[in-house]
Amino acid sequence: MKINRRLFLGAGTLAGLLVGLKALLVPPAGAAQATAPEKFAVTHSDAEWRNLLSQDSYEVLRHEGTERPYSSPLNGQHNSGIFACAGCARDLYSSKTKFDSHTGWPSFWQPLDNAIATRRDSTFGMQRTEVHCSNCGGHLGHVFNDGPDPTGLRYCMNGVAMTFRPVAL
Repeated sequence: MKINRRLFLGAGTLAGLLVGLKALLVPPAGAAQATAPEKFAVTHSDAEWRNLLSQDSYEVLRHEGTERPYSSPLNGQHNSGIFACAGCARDLYSSKTKFDSHTGWPSFWQPLDNAIATRRDSTFGMQRTEVHCSNCGGHLGHVFNDGPDPTGLRYCMNGVAMTFRPVAL
């Protein structure tokens, strides 16, 4: 069989596509493998979550969505109180730790004890730390290392994932 330019280029293109497909389907050596699903105290079926939550809260809490910046009334909430999970009512953050990060989402420099859990998030080609409710597993947002003292952390939360309860602190 005679190899001409068209056959050579076609074979090279096909080989490149196969290598690219393999890179998408096979995790790199040393990459974390999928683990068993986490267990949470509060669980519901997908249909139950849909009935319990608003459409926006459902998309964020159950499908790791993100609300539009500056769209949540909780971003401007500066009264004394507690920010809780919209999925299960677990207390998450005190208003004493809230600050204006100028990002468009409610931000805090520290959660309440045992309120949240974190996991690695590598979606969209970024390496971030996802924050979720430790009680129901609902996605809340992400934590970054660019916050104020005393922790230096910025818990950037979706307002639709939380509720606010006024409390004298």
